[in-house]
Amino acid sequence: MAKMTIDDLKKIKEKTAGETALRHGVATVKITVHIGTCGIAAGARDVMGALMDEMTQTERTDIRAMASPCLGMCGSEPNVTVEVEGAEPIVYQQMDADKMRQVFRRHVLEGEVQTDFAVARIPE
Repeated sequence: MAKMTIDDLKKIKEKTAGETALRHGVATVKITVHIGTCGIAAGARDVMGALMDEMTQTERTDIRAMASPCLGMCGSEPNVTVEVEGAEPIVYQQMDADKMRQVFRRHVLEGEVQTDFAVARIPE
């Protein structure tokens, strides 16, 4: 086995630190895709896939994606909650892959709530 250099160890440390920060909540944005049975039936997996695609295309390391059970609003699935530090959480309804991409680009990256799909603001 080849010996590791200091540079190799630094690269591993940087990569691991970024991954750990996202897992442990050191994030300013949390996006929750509600993937209960009703959400799956309505297309929540495609929504999560689009979110993951968008996240891989950004340099931002302060964004965390999560899956969570149904919100209890089965008629409006798939639902997505976007929580940005310092702002009220927003629940988006009847999401699809294209809407998720729009919400990610405009709300998450630019701060513009997409009122066309927003169903609720959740008071903090």
